[in-house]
Amino acid sequence: MRNAMLAMIMTTLSLMTGEIHAATDKTFPADVGPGRVAWFDITTTNLPRSKEFYGKLFDWQFTPVQGTDQVAEIVAGGTAIGTLRVAEGKISTFNGVVYVQVADVQAGCKKAKELGGTVVDGFPFNLSNGTGAIGLVVDPVGHPVGLYSRTPLAPAPSSPAK
Repeated sequence: MRNAMLAMIMTTLSLMTGEIHAATDKTFPADVGPGRVAWFDITTTNLPRSKEFYGKLFDWQFTPVQGTDQVAEIVAGGTAIGTLRVAEGKISTFNGVVYVQVADVQAGCKKAKELGGTVVDGFPFNLSNGTGAIGLVVDPVGHPVGLYSRTPLAPAPSSPAK
């Protein structure tokens, strides 16, 4: 289960950091406001079948992601809102992450820790395309949730020269 969660996180990071580029130019995700879902991933064992299902159910369109045939960007009303991606192995409750918009990713991660959650190693960090920052936390019962801010993290203070 941990490997599936890590694979999902790595796919999401690749998409959000620009290591895999969508066929369209990237812009800021929609500004949905703090506390609202800003991005999500849905996993599947059959990408064509899931695209047909969700396309008909929600009238979503799908943009190919360059460099892979295992992921498609979900587009609703002309706006990219998430990804549909092939899962490694059996789908579980850990396959898929919702990214909730927050005003400050660092403050959100700190609050999650205070409430009994954990921050996944390597988070938070700025997205390479300059569209903000993300954090990934695991709630007290083990479910991952992403934090997204349209504001990049402040640069780390430099250490004084010795």
